[in-house]
Amino acid sequence: MQPASACPCRGCIPWQGVLLAVSLLTFWNPHPTAQLTIEPVPFDAAEGTDILLLVHNASQNTIGYYWFKGNTTEDSHEIISYSILTQNINTGPAFSGRETLYTNGSLLFTNVTKEDTGFYTLRILNNDLRPVLATGEFRVHEPVTPPHLTASNTTVAEGESVELTCVPNDTEISIQWLFNNKTLPLTDRMQLSLNNSILTINSVKKTDEGEYNCEVSNQIFSQKSNPIMLTVIAGPGGDDIPGGPSPGGLSPGAIAGIVIGVLAGVGLIAGLGYFLFFRKTGGASDQHDLTEHIPSASNHSPDPSDHSPDKGDDVAYSSLNFNIQELTQPSSPTSPSPTATETVYSELKKK
Repeated sequence: MQPASACPCRGCIPWQGVLLAVSLLTFWNPHPTAQLTIEPVPFDAAEGTDILLLVHNASQNTIGYYWFKGNTTEDSHEIISYSILTQNINTGPAFSGRETLYTNGSLLFTNVTKEDTGFYTLRILNNDLRPVLATGEFRVHEPVTPPHLTASNTTVAEGESVELTCVPNDTEISIQWLFNNKTLPLTDRMQLSLNNSILTINSVKKTDEGEYNCEVSNQIFSQKSNPIMLTVIAGPGGDDIPGGPSPGGLSPGAIAGIVIGVLAGVGLIAGLGYFLFFRKTGGASDQHDLTEHIPSASNHSPDPSDHSPDKGDDVAYSSLNFNIQELTQPSSPTSPSPTATETVYSELKKK
Protein backbone atom coordinates (compact mmCIF):
# COMPACT_ATOMS: atom_id res chain seq x y z
CA MET A 1 0.00 0.00 0.00
CA GLN A 2 1.32 3.33 -1.01
CA PRO A 3 1.32 6.22 1.44
CA ALA A 4 -1.29 8.86 0.88
CA SER A 5 1.37 11.36 0.16
CA ALA A 6 2.99 9.16 -2.44
CA CYS A 7 2.99 10.44 -5.98
CA PRO A 8 1.00 8.24 -8.36
CA CYS A 9 3.59 8.72 -11.11
CA ARG A 10 7.32 8.35 -10.92
CA GLY A 11 9.36 11.53 -11.25
CA CYS A 12 6.64 14.07 -10.41
CA ILE A 13 6.79 16.51 -7.49
CA PRO A 14 3.84 16.75 -5.09
CA TRP A 15 2.12 20.18 -5.13
CA GLN A 16 2.60 20.43 -1.39
CA GLY A 17 6.38 20.36 -1.97
CA VAL A 18 6.11 23.17 -4.52
CA LEU A 19 4.29 25.41 -2.06
CA LEU A 20 6.91 24.69 0.59
CA ALA A 21 9.78 25.57 -1.76
CA VAL A 22 8.11 28.86 -2.74
CA SER A 23 7.57 29.75 0.90
CA LEU A 24 11.22 29.12 1.75
CA LEU A 25 12.45 31.20 -1.16
CA THR A 26 10.21 34.09 -0.16
CA PHE A 27 11.44 33.95 3.38
CA TRP A 28 15.15 33.77 2.63
CA ASN A 29 15.29 36.15 -0.35
CA PRO A 30 15.47 39.72 1.02
CA HIS A 31 13.34 42.50 -0.53
CA PRO A 32 15.26 44.70 -2.95
CA THR A 33 16.37 47.98 -1.47
CA ALA A 34 15.20 51.34 -2.88
CA GLN A 35 17.47 52.84 -5.51
CA LEU A 36 19.95 55.52 -4.49
CA THR A 37 18.90 58.89 -5.96
CA ILE A 38 20.08 62.50 -5.92
CA GLU A 39 17.56 65.36 -5.73
CA PRO A 40 18.75 68.91 -6.56
CA VAL A 41 17.03 71.58 -4.46
CA PRO A 42 16.33 73.61 -6.52
CA PHE A 43 17.02 72.31 -10.02
CA ASP A 44 17.18 75.84 -11.50
CA ALA A 45 18.86 78.53 -9.44
CA ALA A 46 20.04 82.09 -9.87
CA GLU A 47 23.66 83.02 -9.54
CA GLY A 48 24.65 83.78 -5.96
CA THR A 49 22.08 81.43 -4.37
CA ASP A 50 22.55 78.01 -2.72
CA ILE A 51 21.80 74.51 -4.04
CA LEU A 52 21.58 71.28 -2.08
CA LEU A 53 22.18 67.86 -3.65
CA LEU A 54 19.97 65.80 -1.36
CA VAL A 55 20.71 62.08 -1.07
CA HIS A 56 17.82 59.58 -0.89
CA ASN A 57 17.84 55.86 0.02
CA ALA A 58 21.44 55.56 1.17
CA SER A 59 22.22 52.12 2.66
CA GLN A 60 22.60 51.75 6.40
CA ASN A 61 25.76 49.77 5.72
CA THR A 62 27.46 52.75 4.09
CA ILE A 63 30.99 53.42 5.27
CA GLY A 64 31.96 56.30 2.95
CA TYR A 65 30.69 59.03 0.58
CA TYR A 66 32.66 60.31 -2.43
CA TRP A 67 31.48 63.24 -4.60
CA PHE A 68 32.73 63.97 -8.15
CA LYS A 69 32.08 66.80 -10.59
CA GLY A 70 30.64 65.50 -13.83
CA ASN A 71 29.32 62.11 -14.84
CA THR A 72 32.52 60.35 -13.78
CA THR A 73 34.39 58.94 -10.76
CA GLU A 74 37.90 59.83 -11.85
CA ASP A 75 40.18 61.01 -9.06
CA SER A 76 40.95 64.24 -10.91
CA HIS A 77 37.24 65.20 -10.66
CA GLU A 78 36.85 64.39 -6.95
CA ILE A 79 35.31 67.23 -4.90
CA ILE A 80 35.10 65.90 -1.36
CA SER A 81 34.84 62.59 0.53
CA TYR A 82 33.85 61.44 4.02
CA SER A 83 34.75 58.24 5.84
CA ILE A 84 32.22 57.17 8.44
CA LEU A 85 34.68 54.75 10.07
CA THR A 86 37.42 57.33 10.58
CA GLN A 87 35.15 60.44 10.41
CA ASN A 88 37.70 62.09 8.17
CA ILE A 89 36.82 64.61 5.43
CA ASN A 90 39.14 64.91 2.45
CA THR A 91 38.94 67.43 -0.40
CA GLY A 92 39.86 66.67 -3.99
CA PRO A 93 41.11 68.61 -7.05
CA ALA A 94 37.57 69.82 -7.94
CA PHE A 95 36.90 71.33 -4.51
CA SER A 96 36.16 75.10 -4.74
CA GLY A 97 35.75 75.92 -1.05
CA ARG A 98 31.99 76.51 -1.45
CA GLU A 99 30.95 72.88 -0.89
CA THR A 100 29.78 71.40 2.40
CA LEU A 101 29.32 67.64 2.92
CA TYR A 102 26.81 66.35 5.48
CA THR A 103 26.92 63.07 7.39
CA ASN A 104 23.99 61.68 5.40
CA GLY A 105 25.95 62.22 2.17
CA SER A 106 24.13 65.35 0.96
CA LEU A 107 26.28 68.08 -0.60
CA LEU A 108 25.57 71.83 -0.27
CA PHE A 109 26.80 74.45 -2.76
CA THR A 110 26.84 78.07 -1.63
CA ASN A 111 27.00 81.19 -3.81
CA VAL A 112 26.72 79.18 -6.99
CA THR A 113 27.94 80.46 -10.36
CA LYS A 114 27.03 79.55 -13.90
CA GLU A 115 30.17 77.39 -14.06
CA ASP A 116 28.64 75.13 -11.41
CA THR A 117 25.94 74.04 -13.86
CA GLY A 118 26.14 70.37 -14.75
CA PHE A 119 26.18 66.79 -13.45
CA TYR A 120 27.52 65.51 -10.14
CA THR A 121 28.20 61.89 -9.21
CA LEU A 122 28.03 60.30 -5.76
CA ARG A 123 29.80 57.02 -5.01
CA ILE A 124 28.80 55.24 -1.82
CA LEU A 125 31.00 52.50 -0.38
CA ASN A 126 29.22 49.87 1.74
CA ASN A 127 30.76 47.56 4.31
CA ASP A 128 30.94 44.81 1.70
CA LEU A 129 33.18 47.17 -0.28
CA ARG A 130 30.79 47.24 -3.21
CA PRO A 131 30.32 50.81 -4.55
CA VAL A 132 26.90 52.24 -5.43
CA LEU A 133 26.64 55.19 -7.85
CA ALA A 134 24.04 57.93 -8.34
CA THR A 135 24.09 61.11 -10.47
CA GLY A 136 22.37 64.45 -9.98
CA GLU A 137 22.17 67.66 -12.03
CA PHE A 138 21.33 71.33 -11.51
CA ARG A 139 21.47 74.54 -13.54
CA VAL A 140 22.56 78.04 -12.60
CA HIS A 141 21.19 81.02 -14.54
CA GLU A 142 22.44 84.56 -15.01
CA PRO A 143 20.09 87.57 -15.08
CA VAL A 144 18.95 88.46 -18.59
CA THR A 145 19.10 91.92 -20.12
CA PRO A 146 16.26 93.66 -21.97
CA PRO A 147 16.14 92.83 -25.70
CA HIS A 148 15.77 95.44 -28.45
CA LEU A 149 12.67 95.48 -30.66
CA THR A 150 12.61 96.91 -34.20
CA ALA A 151 9.92 97.11 -36.89
CA SER A 152 10.07 97.31 -40.66
CA ASN A 153 7.42 100.03 -40.44
CA THR A 154 5.35 101.48 -37.63
CA THR A 155 2.57 102.84 -39.87
CA VAL A 156 1.06 100.21 -42.14
CA ALA A 157 -1.93 100.28 -44.47
CA GLU A 158 -4.54 97.57 -44.19
CA GLY A 159 -3.68 94.59 -46.34
CA GLU A 160 0.08 95.18 -46.20
CA SER A 161 2.66 93.23 -44.16
CA VAL A 162 4.94 94.23 -41.30
CA GLU A 163 7.91 92.49 -39.66
CA LEU A 164 8.92 92.89 -36.01
CA THR A 165 12.37 91.70 -34.93
CA CYS A 166 13.41 90.94 -31.34
CA VAL A 167 17.17 91.17 -30.76
CA PRO A 168 18.21 89.49 -27.45
CA ASN A 169 21.51 90.04 -25.70
CA ASP A 170 21.61 86.64 -23.98
CA THR A 171 21.76 82.98 -24.94
CA GLU A 172 19.73 80.03 -23.70
CA ILE A 173 16.59 82.12 -23.47
CA SER A 174 13.05 81.82 -24.77
CA ILE A 175 11.17 84.61 -26.56
CA GLN A 176 7.52 85.49 -26.04
CA TRP A 177 5.50 88.18 -27.84
CA LEU A 178 3.18 90.61 -26.07
CA PHE A 179 0.36 92.73 -27.48
CA ASN A 180 -0.94 95.56 -25.27
CA ASN A 181 0.92 93.98 -22.29
CA LYS A 182 -0.77 90.61 -22.78
CA THR A 183 0.38 87.42 -24.47
CA LEU A 184 -0.07 87.85 -28.21
CA PRO A 185 -2.75 85.48 -29.56
CA LEU A 186 -1.26 84.18 -32.80
CA THR A 187 -3.55 84.05 -35.83
CA ASP A 188 -3.18 82.37 -39.20
CA ARG A 189 -1.87 85.69 -40.54
CA MET A 190 1.10 85.69 -38.14
CA GLN A 191 4.35 83.77 -38.52
CA LEU A 192 7.25 83.26 -36.09
CA SER A 193 10.73 82.47 -37.35
CA LEU A 194 14.37 82.33 -36.24
CA ASN A 195 13.63 80.87 -32.80
CA ASN A 196 10.59 83.14 -32.39
CA SER A 197 12.74 86.27 -32.71
CA ILE A 198 10.93 87.50 -35.86
CA LEU A 199 7.19 88.14 -35.97
CA THR A 200 5.64 88.67 -39.42
CA ILE A 201 2.05 89.89 -39.73
CA ASN A 202 0.53 89.45 -43.18
CA SER A 203 -2.58 91.23 -44.47
CA VAL A 204 -2.58 93.66 -41.56
CA LYS A 205 -5.98 94.56 -40.14
CA LYS A 206 -7.19 97.40 -37.97
CA THR A 207 -7.36 94.98 -35.02
CA ASP A 208 -3.56 94.56 -35.25
CA GLU A 209 -3.07 98.18 -34.19
CA GLY A 210 -1.56 98.55 -30.73
CA GLU A 211 1.59 98.23 -28.62
CA TYR A 212 4.01 95.33 -29.18
CA ASN A 213 6.79 93.97 -26.95
CA CYS A 214 8.97 90.91 -26.94
CA GLU A 215 9.99 89.26 -23.67
CA VAL A 216 13.07 87.10 -23.15
CA SER A 217 13.34 84.75 -20.19
CA ASN A 218 15.13 81.78 -18.73
CA GLN A 219 13.89 79.59 -15.89
CA ILE A 220 14.60 82.34 -13.36
CA PHE A 221 14.69 85.77 -14.97
CA SER A 222 12.71 87.66 -17.62
CA GLN A 223 12.96 91.08 -19.30
CA LYS A 224 10.72 93.00 -21.73
CA SER A 225 11.89 94.97 -24.72
CA ASN A 226 11.19 98.55 -25.65
CA PRO A 227 7.58 99.02 -26.86
CA ILE A 228 6.66 99.68 -30.48
CA MET A 229 3.31 101.24 -31.36
CA LEU A 230 1.92 99.89 -34.61
CA THR A 231 -0.54 102.20 -36.41
CA VAL A 232 -2.82 100.73 -39.06
CA ILE A 233 -4.36 103.08 -41.61
CA ALA A 234 -7.10 102.31 -44.10
CA GLY A 235 -6.15 100.85 -47.44
CA PRO A 236 -7.49 101.93 -50.86
CA GLY A 237 -11.03 103.30 -50.54
CA GLY A 238 -10.61 104.10 -46.86
CA ASP A 239 -10.76 107.43 -45.07
CA ASP A 240 -7.71 107.20 -42.83
CA ILE A 241 -5.09 107.99 -45.46
CA PRO A 242 -4.20 111.71 -45.45
CA GLY A 243 -5.53 113.20 -48.70
CA GLY A 244 -7.10 109.85 -49.61
CA PRO A 245 -10.67 109.02 -50.59
CA SER A 246 -13.52 109.81 -48.25
CA PRO A 247 -15.98 107.18 -46.97
CA GLY A 248 -18.30 108.00 -49.88
CA GLY A 249 -15.59 107.38 -52.45
CA LEU A 250 -14.73 111.05 -53.16
CA SER A 251 -11.50 112.72 -52.23
CA PRO A 252 -11.50 115.86 -50.08
CA GLY A 253 -10.39 117.86 -53.13
CA ALA A 254 -13.36 116.63 -55.14
CA ILE A 255 -15.74 117.49 -52.31
CA ALA A 256 -14.23 120.97 -52.03
CA GLY A 257 -14.67 121.50 -55.79
CA ILE A 258 -18.32 120.46 -55.61
CA VAL A 259 -18.96 122.80 -52.70
CA ILE A 260 -17.30 125.71 -54.47
CA GLY A 261 -19.31 125.01 -57.63
CA VAL A 262 -22.58 124.89 -55.72
CA LEU A 263 -21.84 128.13 -53.92
CA ALA A 264 -20.83 129.81 -57.19
CA GLY A 265 -24.10 128.67 -58.78
CA VAL A 266 -26.10 130.02 -55.87
CA GLY A 267 -24.30 133.36 -56.14
CA LEU A 268 -24.93 133.53 -59.89
CA ILE A 269 -28.65 132.82 -59.48
CA ALA A 270 -28.88 135.43 -56.75
CA GLY A 271 -27.20 137.99 -59.01
CA LEU A 272 -29.57 137.17 -61.88
CA GLY A 273 -32.61 137.54 -59.63
CA TYR A 274 -31.35 140.87 -58.36
CA PHE A 275 -30.82 142.12 -61.92
CA LEU A 276 -34.29 141.02 -63.08
CA PHE A 277 -35.92 142.62 -60.05
CA PHE A 278 -34.09 145.86 -60.64
CA ARG A 279 -35.01 145.77 -64.34
CA LYS A 280 -38.69 145.23 -63.56
CA THR A 281 -38.95 147.99 -60.99
CA GLY A 282 -36.97 150.36 -63.18
CA GLY A 283 -39.17 149.66 -66.26
CA ALA A 284 -42.39 150.28 -64.35
CA SER A 285 -41.07 153.64 -63.17
CA ASP A 286 -40.18 154.69 -66.70
CA GLN A 287 -43.62 153.72 -67.99
CA HIS A 288 -45.29 155.75 -65.24
CA ASP A 289 -43.22 158.81 -66.13
CA LEU A 290 -44.08 158.40 -69.79
CA THR A 291 -47.81 158.25 -69.07
CA GLU A 292 -47.67 161.44 -67.11
CA HIS A 293 -46.10 163.32 -70.04
CA ILE A 294 -48.54 162.13 -72.79
CA PRO A 295 -50.93 165.03 -73.77
CA SER A 296 -54.62 164.36 -73.50
CA ALA A 297 -56.76 163.69 -76.60
CA SER A 298 -58.80 166.82 -76.13
CA ASN A 299 -55.87 169.10 -76.21
CA HIS A 300 -54.08 167.41 -79.04
CA SER A 301 -55.14 167.40 -82.57
CA PRO A 302 -53.96 164.73 -84.79
CA ASP A 303 -51.16 165.79 -86.99
CA PRO A 304 -51.00 164.35 -90.40
CA SER A 305 -47.52 163.36 -89.73
CA ASP A 306 -48.71 161.22 -86.85
CA HIS A 307 -50.59 158.92 -89.16
CA SER A 308 -47.86 158.69 -91.68
CA PRO A 309 -47.43 155.13 -92.81
CA ASP A 310 -43.72 155.56 -92.55
CA LYS A 311 -43.99 156.29 -88.84
CA GLY A 312 -43.92 153.14 -86.77
CA ASP A 313 -44.54 152.55 -83.11
CA ASP A 314 -41.49 153.07 -80.87
CA VAL A 315 -40.43 149.71 -79.38
CA ALA A 316 -37.73 149.41 -76.74
CA TYR A 317 -35.62 146.22 -76.80
CA SER A 318 -33.34 145.10 -74.11
CA SER A 319 -30.74 142.40 -74.49
CA LEU A 320 -29.31 140.48 -71.50
CA ASN A 321 -26.35 138.25 -72.18
CA PHE A 322 -24.80 135.93 -69.61
CA ASN A 323 -21.39 134.52 -70.13
CA ILE A 324 -20.77 131.82 -67.50
CA GLN A 325 -17.08 131.30 -67.07
CA GLU A 326 -14.99 129.35 -64.65
CA LEU A 327 -15.07 130.95 -61.25
CA THR A 328 -11.65 132.24 -60.40
CA GLN A 329 -12.31 134.71 -57.62
CA PRO A 330 -15.91 135.54 -56.73
CA SER A 331 -16.64 139.33 -56.79
CA SER A 332 -20.35 139.18 -55.89
CA PRO A 333 -21.17 139.90 -52.25
CA THR A 334 -23.17 136.71 -52.10
CA SER A 335 -20.41 134.49 -53.46
CA PRO A 336 -18.36 132.60 -50.90
CA SER A 337 -15.07 133.98 -49.82
CA PRO A 338 -11.92 131.78 -49.75
CA THR A 339 -12.16 131.78 -45.97
CA ALA A 340 -15.65 130.24 -46.08
CA THR A 341 -14.46 127.58 -48.55
CA GLU A 342 -11.53 126.65 -46.33
CA THR A 343 -13.85 126.37 -43.33
CA VAL A 344 -16.13 123.91 -45.13
CA TYR A 345 -13.11 121.81 -46.14
CA SER A 346 -11.78 121.82 -42.62
CA GLU A 347 -15.06 120.55 -41.22
CA LEU A 348 -15.16 117.74 -43.74
CA LYS A 349 -11.71 116.69 -42.72
CA LYS A 350 -12.78 116.54 -39.10
CA LYS A 351 -15.50 113.97 -39.85
